[in-house]
Amino acid sequence: MSVLFILIGFSLLVAVGFLIAFIHSVKNGQFDDDYTPSVRILFEEEEKDKQ
Repeated sequence: MSVLFILIGFSLLVAVGFLIAFIHSVKNGQFDDDYTPSVRILFEEEEKDKQ
């Protein structure tokens, strides 16, 4: 039974670590991309040579 408590505690610790990493990356602008969506429509994808 004590192993169950250790595993629950460890999983909560890992979850909090991922939450902190996510919040840190959002605050630092990791997910901000204002340029690409507005310009993507202007460029055509180059087709590879058909052989």
